[in-house]
Amino acid sequence: MKKTLYIFKSGQLRRKDNSLFFETSEGQRKFIPVEDTNDIYIFGEVDVSKRFLEFASQKEICLHYFNHHGYYVGTFYPREHLNAGHVIVKQTEHYIDEEKRSALACKFVQGSISQMIRVLKYYHSRLNNGKEKINEIVRQLETEAKRLPENGKVEEIMAVEGHVRELYYSAFDAIINNPDFLFEKRSRRPPLNRLNALISFGNMICYTTVLSEIYKTYLDPRIGFLHTTNFRRFSLNLDVAEIFKPIVVDRLIFSLLNKKMIQKKDFDKHLNGILLSESGRRIFVSEMDKRLKTTVNHRHLGRSVSYRRMIRLEIYKIQKHILEEKEYEPYQSMW
Repeated sequence: MKKTLYIFKSGQLRRKDNSLFFETSEGQRKFIPVEDTNDIYIFGEVDVSKRFLEFASQKEICLHYFNHHGYYVGTFYPREHLNAGHVIVKQTEHYIDEEKRSALACKFVQGSISQMIRVLKYYHSRLNNGKEKINEIVRQLETEAKRLPENGKVEEIMAVEGHVRELYYSAFDAIINNPDFLFEKRSRRPPLNRLNALISFGNMICYTTVLSEIYKTYLDPRIGFLHTTNFRRFSLNLDVAEIFKPIVVDRLIFSLLNKKMIQKKDFDKHLNGILLSESGRRIFVSEMDKRLKTTVNHRHLGRSVSYRRMIRLEIYKIQKHILEEKEYEPYQSMW
Protein backbone atom coordinates (compact mmCIF):
# COMPACT_ATOMS: atom_id res chain seq x y z
CA MET A 1 0.00 0.00 0.00
CA LYS A 2 1.35 3.41 -0.94
CA LYS A 3 1.94 5.90 1.87
CA THR A 4 0.99 9.53 2.50
CA LEU A 5 3.66 12.00 3.62
CA TYR A 6 2.75 14.93 5.89
CA ILE A 7 5.16 17.89 6.12
CA PHE A 8 4.78 20.45 8.92
CA LYS A 9 8.29 21.89 9.03
CA SER A 10 9.75 24.63 6.83
CA GLY A 11 12.25 23.67 4.17
CA GLN A 12 12.64 22.54 0.57
CA LEU A 13 11.42 19.59 -1.46
CA ARG A 14 14.16 18.61 -3.89
CA ARG A 15 15.13 16.04 -6.46
CA LYS A 16 18.51 14.38 -6.62
CA ASP A 17 19.01 11.99 -9.52
CA ASN A 18 16.13 9.49 -9.26
CA SER A 19 15.15 10.27 -5.69
CA LEU A 20 13.26 12.97 -3.82
CA PHE A 21 14.02 14.37 -0.41
CA PHE A 22 12.83 17.02 2.01
CA GLU A 23 15.48 19.28 3.54
CA THR A 24 14.46 21.24 6.62
CA SER A 25 15.60 24.82 7.23
CA GLU A 26 18.04 23.33 9.77
CA GLY A 27 19.66 21.19 7.06
CA GLN A 28 18.15 17.82 8.04
CA ARG A 29 17.22 15.53 5.15
CA LYS A 30 14.40 13.03 4.84
CA PHE A 31 14.37 10.93 1.68
CA ILE A 32 11.02 10.19 0.10
CA PRO A 33 10.42 6.65 -1.24
CA VAL A 34 8.83 7.80 -4.48
CA GLU A 35 7.62 4.38 -5.59
CA ASP A 36 5.69 3.97 -2.34
CA THR A 37 4.34 7.53 -1.98
CA ASN A 38 0.75 8.27 -2.97
CA ASP A 39 0.53 11.96 -2.06
CA ILE A 40 2.18 14.68 0.04
CA TYR A 41 0.35 17.06 2.39
CA ILE A 42 2.26 20.31 2.88
CA PHE A 43 1.43 22.38 5.97
CA GLY A 44 4.80 24.10 6.49
CA GLU A 45 6.56 26.83 4.50
CA VAL A 46 8.01 24.59 1.81
CA ASP A 47 9.75 25.58 -1.43
CA VAL A 48 9.70 23.29 -4.44
CA SER A 49 11.72 23.38 -7.64
CA LYS A 50 10.63 22.76 -11.22
CA ARG A 51 12.79 19.61 -11.27
CA PHE A 52 10.98 18.36 -8.19
CA LEU A 53 7.53 18.95 -9.72
CA GLU A 54 8.53 17.27 -12.97
CA PHE A 55 9.68 14.17 -11.09
CA ALA A 56 6.65 14.16 -8.78
CA SER A 57 4.42 14.33 -11.86
CA GLN A 58 6.34 11.50 -13.48
CA LYS A 59 5.82 9.40 -10.34
CA GLU A 60 2.13 10.39 -10.17
CA ILE A 61 2.37 12.05 -6.74
CA CYS A 62 -0.26 14.65 -5.80
CA LEU A 63 0.83 17.57 -3.59
CA HIS A 64 -1.86 19.12 -1.35
CA TYR A 65 -1.11 22.58 0.07
CA PHE A 66 -2.50 24.08 3.29
CA ASN A 67 -1.80 27.59 4.58
CA HIS A 68 -0.43 28.66 7.95
CA HIS A 69 -3.87 28.35 9.56
CA GLY A 70 -4.51 24.87 8.17
CA TYR A 71 -6.86 25.93 5.36
CA TYR A 72 -6.70 23.99 2.11
CA VAL A 73 -5.06 26.15 -0.58
CA GLY A 74 -4.88 23.87 -3.59
CA THR A 75 -3.39 20.77 -5.16
CA PHE A 76 -0.57 20.16 -7.59
CA TYR A 77 -2.47 17.65 -9.68
CA PRO A 78 -0.02 15.91 -12.03
CA ARG A 79 -0.84 15.53 -15.67
CA GLU A 80 -3.55 12.86 -15.97
CA HIS A 81 -1.96 9.55 -16.87
CA LEU A 82 -5.24 7.69 -17.42
CA ASN A 83 -6.89 10.00 -19.94
CA ALA A 84 -9.79 8.40 -21.80
CA GLY A 85 -11.82 10.61 -24.09
CA HIS A 86 -14.78 8.24 -24.09
CA VAL A 87 -15.06 8.34 -20.29
CA ILE A 88 -14.86 12.15 -20.18
CA VAL A 89 -17.57 12.40 -22.85
CA LYS A 90 -19.86 10.05 -20.89
CA GLN A 91 -19.14 11.89 -17.64
CA THR A 92 -20.04 15.19 -19.31
CA GLU A 93 -23.23 13.66 -20.74
CA HIS A 94 -24.31 12.61 -17.25
CA TYR A 95 -23.74 16.16 -16.02
CA ILE A 96 -25.57 17.90 -18.85
CA ASP A 97 -28.55 15.52 -18.83
CA GLU A 98 -30.63 16.78 -15.87
CA GLU A 99 -32.30 13.44 -15.26
CA LYS A 100 -29.03 11.49 -15.23
CA ARG A 101 -27.32 14.11 -13.08
CA SER A 102 -30.11 14.28 -10.49
CA ALA A 103 -30.21 10.47 -10.29
CA LEU A 104 -26.51 10.38 -9.38
CA ALA A 105 -26.82 13.37 -7.02
CA CYS A 106 -29.65 11.58 -5.25
CA LYS A 107 -27.51 8.45 -4.86
CA PHE A 108 -24.74 10.45 -3.17
CA VAL A 109 -27.16 11.95 -0.65
CA GLN A 110 -28.83 8.58 -0.04
CA GLY A 111 -25.42 7.09 0.65
CA SER A 112 -24.53 9.94 2.96
CA ILE A 113 -27.76 9.63 4.96
CA SER A 114 -27.27 5.87 5.27
CA GLN A 115 -23.80 6.43 6.74
CA MET A 116 -25.06 9.11 9.12
CA ILE A 117 -27.72 6.73 10.43
CA ARG A 118 -25.13 3.98 10.82
CA VAL A 119 -22.87 6.28 12.87
CA LEU A 120 -25.72 7.40 15.13
CA LYS A 121 -26.88 3.83 15.75
CA TYR A 122 -23.31 2.78 16.56
CA TYR A 123 -23.00 5.43 19.28
CA HIS A 124 -26.58 5.05 20.49
CA SER A 125 -25.70 1.67 22.00
CA ARG A 126 -22.76 3.22 23.84
CA LEU A 127 -24.55 6.18 25.42
CA ASN A 128 -25.82 6.44 28.96
CA ASN A 129 -27.76 9.63 28.26
CA GLY A 130 -29.30 11.04 25.11
CA LYS A 131 -30.54 7.75 23.65
CA GLU A 132 -34.05 9.08 22.98
CA LYS A 133 -32.70 12.14 21.22
CA ILE A 134 -30.54 9.96 18.97
CA ASN A 135 -33.56 7.73 18.24
CA GLU A 136 -35.65 10.73 17.23
CA ILE A 137 -32.91 12.09 14.95
CA VAL A 138 -32.53 8.68 13.29
CA ARG A 139 -36.29 8.58 12.66
CA GLN A 140 -36.16 12.04 11.09
CA LEU A 141 -33.20 11.08 8.90
CA GLU A 142 -35.04 7.99 7.67
CA THR A 143 -38.05 10.17 6.83
CA GLU A 144 -35.89 12.69 4.98
CA ALA A 145 -34.25 9.89 2.97
CA LYS A 146 -37.69 8.91 1.67
CA ARG A 147 -38.35 12.52 0.63
CA LEU A 148 -35.40 12.63 -1.74
CA PRO A 149 -36.70 13.57 -5.19
CA GLU A 150 -34.85 11.13 -7.49
CA ASN A 151 -36.25 12.86 -10.55
CA GLY A 152 -36.20 16.32 -9.04
CA LYS A 153 -33.81 19.17 -9.54
CA VAL A 154 -30.34 19.01 -8.03
CA GLU A 155 -31.15 22.17 -6.05
CA GLU A 156 -34.00 20.32 -4.33
CA ILE A 157 -31.71 17.41 -3.53
CA MET A 158 -29.11 19.81 -2.10
CA ALA A 159 -31.80 21.41 0.06
CA VAL A 160 -32.69 18.02 1.55
CA GLU A 161 -28.99 17.27 2.08
CA GLY A 162 -28.53 20.55 3.95
CA HIS A 163 -31.48 19.87 6.24
CA VAL A 164 -30.33 16.30 6.86
CA ARG A 165 -26.85 17.36 7.82
CA GLU A 166 -28.27 19.94 10.22
CA LEU A 167 -30.30 17.20 11.91
CA TYR A 168 -27.29 14.90 12.03
CA TYR A 169 -25.04 17.55 13.59
CA SER A 170 -27.65 18.17 16.31
CA ALA A 171 -26.74 14.73 17.70
CA PHE A 172 -23.05 15.53 18.19
CA ASP A 173 -23.37 17.10 21.64
CA ALA A 174 -25.09 13.98 22.99
CA ILE A 175 -22.35 11.73 21.57
CA ILE A 176 -19.39 13.84 22.71
CA ASN A 177 -20.83 15.11 26.02
CA ASN A 178 -17.97 17.54 26.63
CA PRO A 179 -18.58 21.24 27.47
CA ASP A 180 -15.28 22.15 25.79
CA PHE A 181 -16.58 20.79 22.47
CA LEU A 182 -20.13 22.00 21.94
CA PHE A 183 -21.49 22.02 18.41
CA GLU A 184 -23.91 24.99 18.73
CA LYS A 185 -24.25 25.51 14.96
CA ARG A 186 -22.21 24.79 11.82
CA SER A 187 -19.71 27.53 11.11
CA ARG A 188 -16.92 27.76 8.53
CA ARG A 189 -14.13 30.10 7.46
CA PRO A 190 -13.49 30.69 10.25
CA PRO A 191 -15.01 28.00 12.49
CA LEU A 192 -16.45 29.67 15.58
CA ASN A 193 -15.73 26.88 18.04
CA ARG A 194 -13.43 23.89 18.57
CA LEU A 195 -15.80 21.21 17.30
CA ASN A 196 -16.44 23.11 14.08
CA ALA A 197 -12.69 23.53 13.65
CA LEU A 198 -12.27 19.75 13.87
CA ILE A 199 -15.09 19.11 11.39
CA SER A 200 -13.74 21.63 8.86
CA PHE A 201 -10.19 20.34 9.07
CA GLY A 202 -11.27 16.70 8.87
CA ASN A 203 -13.49 17.37 5.87
CA MET A 204 -10.62 19.09 4.04
CA ILE A 205 -8.40 16.06 4.57
CA CYS A 206 -11.20 13.81 3.33
CA TYR A 207 -11.73 15.92 0.19
CA THR A 208 -8.05 15.77 -0.74
CA THR A 209 -7.86 12.03 -0.02
CA VAL A 210 -10.74 11.41 -2.42
CA LEU A 211 -9.10 13.70 -4.98
CA SER A 212 -5.92 11.62 -4.88
CA GLU A 213 -7.96 8.46 -5.45
CA ILE A 214 -9.87 9.97 -8.38
CA TYR A 215 -6.48 10.65 -9.99
CA LYS A 216 -5.93 6.87 -10.13
CA THR A 217 -9.10 6.41 -12.25
CA TYR A 218 -10.35 7.57 -15.66
CA LEU A 219 -12.77 10.11 -14.17
CA ASP A 220 -12.27 13.87 -14.26
CA PRO A 221 -12.45 15.44 -10.77
CA ARG A 222 -13.70 18.73 -12.23
CA ILE A 223 -17.05 17.25 -13.24
CA GLY A 224 -19.25 16.58 -10.22
CA PHE A 225 -22.98 15.89 -10.04
CA LEU A 226 -24.29 16.85 -6.61
CA HIS A 227 -21.90 19.79 -6.32
CA THR A 228 -22.17 22.13 -9.28
CA THR A 229 -19.37 22.15 -11.81
CA ASN A 230 -18.53 25.85 -12.20
CA PHE A 231 -15.38 27.85 -11.58
CA ARG A 232 -14.47 25.56 -8.68
CA ARG A 233 -11.32 23.59 -9.51
CA PHE A 234 -12.68 20.22 -8.36
CA SER A 235 -16.17 18.99 -7.48
CA LEU A 236 -16.42 15.21 -7.97
CA ASN A 237 -14.28 14.67 -4.88
CA LEU A 238 -16.83 16.66 -2.85
CA ASP A 239 -19.60 14.33 -4.10
CA VAL A 240 -17.79 11.13 -3.18
CA ALA A 241 -16.63 12.51 0.18
CA GLU A 242 -20.27 12.90 1.28
CA ILE A 243 -20.43 9.12 1.62
CA PHE A 244 -17.23 8.78 3.64
CA LYS A 245 -17.23 11.83 5.91
CA PRO A 246 -19.55 10.28 8.53
CA ILE A 247 -17.69 6.97 8.89
CA VAL A 248 -14.15 8.30 8.42
CA VAL A 249 -14.06 11.91 9.66
CA ASP A 250 -16.88 12.08 12.20
CA ARG A 251 -16.13 8.76 13.86
CA LEU A 252 -12.48 9.78 14.10
CA ILE A 253 -13.47 13.07 15.76
CA PHE A 254 -15.62 11.24 18.32
CA SER A 255 -12.78 8.84 19.04
CA LEU A 256 -10.17 11.59 19.44
CA LEU A 257 -12.36 13.56 21.84
CA ASN A 258 -13.64 10.62 23.86
CA LYS A 259 -10.06 9.36 24.32
CA LYS A 260 -8.92 12.93 25.10
CA MET A 261 -6.24 12.71 22.40
CA ILE A 262 -7.24 16.22 21.30
CA GLN A 263 -8.08 18.71 24.02
CA LYS A 264 -8.85 22.38 24.51
CA LYS A 265 -5.12 23.22 24.50
CA ASP A 266 -4.79 22.00 20.88
CA PHE A 267 -6.63 25.03 19.47
CA ASP A 268 -5.71 28.66 18.76
CA LYS A 269 -7.91 31.72 18.29
CA HIS A 270 -7.44 33.42 14.91
CA LEU A 271 -9.36 36.07 12.99
CA ASN A 272 -12.43 35.94 15.23
CA GLY A 273 -12.49 32.15 14.91
CA ILE A 274 -11.01 29.00 16.40
CA LEU A 275 -8.54 26.79 14.52
CA LEU A 276 -6.55 23.67 15.28
CA SER A 277 -3.02 24.45 16.39
CA GLU A 278 -0.05 22.76 14.73
CA SER A 279 0.01 20.19 17.53
CA GLY A 280 -3.67 19.48 16.96
CA ARG A 281 -3.21 19.14 13.20
CA ARG A 282 -0.31 16.74 13.71
CA ILE A 283 -2.40 14.51 15.97
CA PHE A 284 -5.39 14.63 13.63
CA VAL A 285 -3.54 13.75 10.41
CA SER A 286 -1.61 10.98 12.15
CA GLU A 287 -4.83 9.37 13.37
CA MET A 288 -6.58 10.03 10.06
CA ASP A 289 -3.77 8.23 8.27
CA LYS A 290 -4.25 5.25 10.59
CA ARG A 291 -7.98 5.37 10.00
CA LEU A 292 -7.57 5.30 6.22
CA LYS A 293 -5.25 2.29 6.52
CA THR A 294 -7.70 0.41 8.76
CA THR A 295 -9.10 -2.60 6.95
CA VAL A 296 -12.73 -3.68 7.01
CA ASN A 297 -14.47 -6.67 5.48
CA HIS A 298 -15.91 -5.98 2.03
CA ARG A 299 -18.96 -8.23 1.73
CA HIS A 300 -18.98 -8.20 -2.09
CA LEU A 301 -15.26 -8.84 -2.55
CA GLY A 302 -15.12 -11.37 0.26
CA ARG A 303 -11.93 -9.89 1.70
CA SER A 304 -10.72 -7.02 3.85
CA VAL A 305 -9.79 -3.69 2.27
CA SER A 306 -8.62 -0.38 3.73
CA TYR A 307 -10.87 2.68 3.89
CA ARG A 308 -8.62 4.36 1.32
CA ARG A 309 -9.08 1.42 -1.03
CA MET A 310 -12.81 1.52 -0.31
CA ILE A 311 -12.87 5.09 -1.61
CA ARG A 312 -11.15 4.00 -4.84
CA LEU A 313 -13.64 1.16 -5.27
CA GLU A 314 -16.49 3.64 -4.87
CA ILE A 315 -15.06 5.77 -7.66
CA TYR A 316 -14.76 2.71 -9.90
CA LYS A 317 -18.47 2.04 -9.28
CA ILE A 318 -19.32 5.58 -10.38
CA GLN A 319 -17.18 5.07 -13.47
CA LYS A 320 -19.11 1.89 -14.34
CA HIS A 321 -22.40 3.75 -13.86
CA ILE A 322 -21.33 6.52 -16.22
CA LEU A 323 -20.28 3.94 -18.81
CA GLU A 324 -23.70 2.31 -18.30
CA GLU A 325 -22.16 -1.01 -17.29
CA LYS A 326 -23.78 -1.23 -13.86
CA GLU A 327 -26.09 1.09 -11.93
CA TYR A 328 -24.34 2.85 -9.07
CA GLU A 329 -25.30 1.93 -5.51
CA PRO A 330 -23.47 3.84 -2.78
CA TYR A 331 -21.39 1.99 -0.21
CA GLN A 332 -23.08 1.15 3.08
CA SER A 333 -21.07 0.25 6.15
CA MET A 334 -22.39 -2.55 8.35
CA TRP A 335 -20.81 -1.48 11.65
